[in-house]
Amino acid sequence: MTLDDLVRRAAALAAGPQRAILGITGSPGAGKSTLVAALLARLGDHAVAHVPMDGFHLADVALEALGRRDAKGAPDTFDVGGYVALLRRLRAADDDPAEDVVYAPAFERDLEQPLAGAIAVPRSARLVLTEGNYLLLDRGRWAQVRPALDEVWFCDPRPDVRLAQLTARHVAFGKPPAHARAWVAAVDEPNAALVEATRARADVVVPATLLESLPAVG
Repeated sequence: MTLDDLVRRAAALAAGPQRAILGITGSPGAGKSTLVAALLARLGDHAVAHVPMDGFHLADVALEALGRRDAKGAPDTFDVGGYVALLRRLRAADDDPAEDVVYAPAFERDLEQPLAGAIAVPRSARLVLTEGNYLLLDRGRWAQVRPALDEVWFCDPRPDVRLAQLTARHVAFGKPPAHARAWVAAVDEPNAALVEATRARADVVVPATLLESLPAVG
């Protein structure tokens, strides 16, 4: 499998008669955003939008009210109902002449907070890329995500590379190294175990060799 293979597969989805939604999943630090960036760079001749699941993180004020701020990133710390509703709206917009643009939330990494209405998905976008940890999770309302997607690709890096990338990302966004390592062990790795258990439900498993060949996201 090569990046060219994946680009051709994504382009075929974009060329279909209806808007397609392609999910990119994998454990925390697996390289999902890096793969999405590579696909966006190569699909320049197609109308493609990017809507990350992370825009549906609950804000810290909501997590504090729930007593879950220290578990941020776990499945129950997202507005999964809102995410499902957006995916369905993105698909239905194809048949609704009033839906010229659908606005989606983004996640601001420096603030570690969601930003409402930050991403515009125009009618011309024939393929929507969405990435997140729990696209194949089959419990609770998360089970409604997979039916809203045309395909889901699972990023499968080497475990040591994934952990190094994940820890470095936490440090880059302000956590002291010791805190970053502790957060990875206490929060990210239990979530990773949930995600790894969903691999068999993916349409494509993207191997470590391909992921490691991609240019790093700035």
